[in-house]
Amino acid sequence: MRKLILILFLASLSVTGISGLSLEDLTGPELARALLAGEKPVQVQFKDPQPQLVPRNEFLNGLIERTRKDLDPGVMVETLHIYKKPAVAEKSAWSTAEETALYNEILAISTLAGLQYFSASRGEMRTFYETSSVIDGPGSKKILPDPVYRRPPSELTIYARQKDLSFGDNTYQYDYFTAPGAMVFIQQNLTSLNYGIIRAVGKNNLNSVVAIIDSGEYLVVYASSMAKAAALPGMKERIGTSFANRAEAVLHWFTDQADKAFKKAHG
Repeated sequence: MRKLILILFLASLSVTGISGLSLEDLTGPELARALLAGEKPVQVQFKDPQPQLVPRNEFLNGLIERTRKDLDPGVMVETLHIYKKPAVAEKSAWSTAEETALYNEILAISTLAGLQYFSASRGEMRTFYETSSVIDGPGSKKILPDPVYRRPPSELTIYARQKDLSFGDNTYQYDYFTAPGAMVFIQQNLTSLNYGIIRAVGKNNLNSVVAIIDSGEYLVVYASSMAKAAALPGMKERIGTSFANRAEAVLHWFTDQADKAFKKAHG
């Protein structure tokens, strides 16, 4: 079902021509002003969460809503961010070289190793993933190099093994999709996320969506994590705070990857 939804999503992007939309078109005037002022809006919700920050694209809204209904999450964390393209970048829409370089940089799963985030429980910065590697299948431990493509394929599935210092050593599926002016990737946990002896999130109960949308001078980055979390007192709130801080770290990672991509495209 999710594959069908995403195929329809890509078709919708092609029809609606998501590339070339202004920042205000995508986010609305209030959020656009906040983003341009340097704010990074975050929404953390529990008990029948509803999307609040998803950009204004009819099918992307539909994708998030169907994913939410299928999962019936107890926790939903959304973040929104803009990345200002460097002076050398194409301002009307990303070039083929820029798109390819950016795609390959977000495929570089190994670069997530060592990423830092703020741990609210410890009150200090902490390592997110101690290790992060592409592997050759969901049941395998064979490490592969990060994939590199001469042109982004319309869709791609890879598997990763990532050791999270909070939630343990886990396997994930990453589905990547491209359409004119947009890239989307979805992370799903194939193993349970455990917090010590507590099963915090069961397998297949975490869906994280990241959409990167070209908006001329900017890239709009929307991230959403939805999870069925443990029902123990305080656990959902703790996971929600953790996911919000981790999302901020992923946005910093994306900024670094985008910087490298534009440098390579114009090097």
